[in-house]
Amino acid sequence: MYGTGILKGMALTFRHMFRKPFTVQYPEEKLPLSERYRGIQFNWSKERCTGCDSCAKACPEGCITVATHPGAEGQRIVDRYEIDLRICLYCGLCVEACPFHAIVMGKNYEMANYDVSKLYLDKEFFLTHFEEWM
Repeated sequence: MYGTGILKGMALTFRHMFRKPFTVQYPEEKLPLSERYRGIQFNWSKERCTGCDSCAKACPEGCITVATHPGAEGQRIVDRYEIDLRICLYCGLCVEACPFHAIVMGKNYEMANYDVSKLYLDKEFFLTHFEEWM
């Protein structure tokens, strides 16, 4: 019959009408995050990074830029390490590609901004915020 779909929909509506709403008042309350959550914030460790560029090669969007110069004893010195969050997919492939665990995905998800230039993160940004977002 034609009225059964309407009755099923109204039954579902009435069933949910008398339940307590599940609402989180966001700025004051926050939901717990899963352990597997990949936040939008990357953390970069200056001590662990060797400048091998494997993270930039693994990135499907090419949003990571690494520039190095040769240092003492054949080591590379990282001059430039930048991530463009405007085009980042947050897939985590850069984290998996890093052989020295210099990059980790953070739990921060509050990076919304009206200024696009603040979504381009450089080496100095990571050095000042590394401990904050671990």
